[in-house]
Amino acid sequence: MTREVLLVVHTGRQHNVRTAEKVAGQLIGAGLRVRVLAEEAPELRPDCYSRVVAPGAQAAAGTELVLVLGGDGTLLRAAELARLADVPVFGVNLGRVGFLAGADSDALDEALAAVVEGRYHVEERMTVEVTAKLDGQVLASTWALNEASVEKSSRERILDVVVEVDGHPVSAFGCDGVLCSTPTGSTAYAFSAGGPVVWPEVQALLVVPSNAHALFARPLVVSRESLVAVEIDQHGHHAVLSCDGQRHFDLPPGARVEVVAGDSPLRLVRLHDTAFTDRLVHKFELPVQGWRGPATR
Repeated sequence: MTREVLLVVHTGRQHNVRTAEKVAGQLIGAGLRVRVLAEEAPELRPDCYSRVVAPGAQAAAGTELVLVLGGDGTLLRAAELARLADVPVFGVNLGRVGFLAGADSDALDEALAAVVEGRYHVEERMTVEVTAKLDGQVLASTWALNEASVEKSSRERILDVVVEVDGHPVSAFGCDGVLCSTPTGSTAYAFSAGGPVVWPEVQALLVVPSNAHALFARPLVVSRESLVAVEIDQHGHHAVLSCDGQRHFDLPPGARVEVVAGDSPLRLVRLHDTAFTDRLVHKFELPVQGWRGPATR
């Protein structure tokens, strides 16, 4: 049976394009078939792929994995295709932080060898299902790996919201927005908004207000089984629902956004079963000088 991968590339940089052509050549040389997306194919040499596919539910269907060359934004774009096909996504970081990537650019050869040999580790990451409603009518139904954010649509305006957990109101305040994040997203937008870092194996949802005008507007960590809702003041202003910075929906005053843990996790490929603590220290360049470790007898 012929093995096949979907290659997703940030083609906005020539270095990435040249790297993608090298990667594709090595995979094809090892006997694998390579698919590329229709929007990216014109930037690549025709001998770098076996098949061109349209983005959508069938883009990654039947592949072994989705291989991503780029940063976290490219991986989040590819995650939609991988999730639809229920295949793992393997990111090789060619961007800056690349927290979601399974390997950095200096380990590219090792990453390719792992793909060819089928020698890699797969983690399951929690996702969230997101529904926006108005007067019982569904305005949007989508998902997120990192976070769903409800934010003001105009820079000059304040967004008035009520945050609810499990059918009970928690607090009302004016703000720039409210983020509902997974543990995976705790090192992304939620972190920038002042939320805590949550280890991926912790099954929980984060609620992080952004620039809230209130005494009680601290980040919340709630159960995976909880339903988190953000209600927009019906006499207030329009808002925007954004999921992973990839999918955006306009929200009118009075809209309600509900977030629950998803039934379908996303599968992320790692080269090694590295502790999250070590990745955190490495990616954020945290100072650990002076650490002596547990006392030994």
